[in-house]
Amino acid sequence: MRQRRLVALGAVGLVVLIILIGVLASGGSGEKRAAAKKAAPPQLPRGGRTVFPRYRVVAYYGAPQDEQLGALGIGTPDQAVHRLVKQARPYGHSVMPALELIAVVASSGSYGGRYSFRQPTSVIRRYLAAARRAKALLILDIQPGHADFMGEVKHLEPFLRQPDVSLALDPEWHVAAGEIPGKVIGSMQSSEVNAISAYLSGIVRAGNLPQKLLVVHQFTDNMIGDKQLLTQPLGVALTLNVDGFGSIPVKVAKYRAFARERPRTHHGFKLFYHEDPVLMKPKQVLRIRPRPELIVYE
Repeated sequence: MRQRRLVALGAVGLVVLIILIGVLASGGSGEKRAAAKKAAPPQLPRGGRTVFPRYRVVAYYGAPQDEQLGALGIGTPDQAVHRLVKQARPYGHSVMPALELIAVVASSGSYGGRYSFRQPTSVIRRYLAAARRAKALLILDIQPGHADFMGEVKHLEPFLRQPDVSLALDPEWHVAAGEIPGKVIGSMQSSEVNAISAYLSGIVRAGNLPQKLLVVHQFTDNMIGDKQLLTQPLGVALTLNVDGFGSIPVKVAKYRAFARERPRTHHGFKLFYHEDPVLMKPKQVLRIRPRPELIVYE
């Protein structure tokens, strides 16, 4: 009897040992899976690590201070997102919606000699939260007035370190001392764009982030000086966005002319709900060649 009991106890002990080993092994593999998941590089809101050519980006542009600044500022951020998603639907399945928030707003008032003001951090966070709820990008747009583009980019760096935040530059609103934004058309040099591209590329490399858009708006030939010298470093999708309003033939002709100038950059096309005499339909936009990779609605 005692011998059988010892044998039984030994068998129970063996079973317990096997279970314990299994639990430990399972825990170890679970830890490995968790570590592997933790080490996975950040993705774009709708998956993947590169914006183009995987996605076509459809964006709303504006700021909450005034509805006249663009469609993004009409209603709450979530209401704007709802309209954007509906607007983007005809562009196909591989669409990345984006909120292009004017993070630095040009002004005819001095603001301490800057002729621009920065959005409060709370406002940027509010739009970023809305973008994340919609699995969309947030693009921070800079209208610097008399301020320096690079200084404003560095101010926004905490947001640019996020995998779902990109950048846009608005040279129209970058004017010289003694000039007032809106009274004259501003500009910037390719060397400034290249310095910002390199800086943005450094942020991408340091954080192992997915590709970032760098959008530069233009609607005159000299808005970006020495365009032939523009560079596109790793991790940055430099996109020249044709920003003028007008009739459909004029808008398309200008877009094609700018695309011929810089065939190696990505191409954007802007539409205006109020200023364009006739708003182009998505199917008309998609017929343009080269086909726009970024479509912005203001």
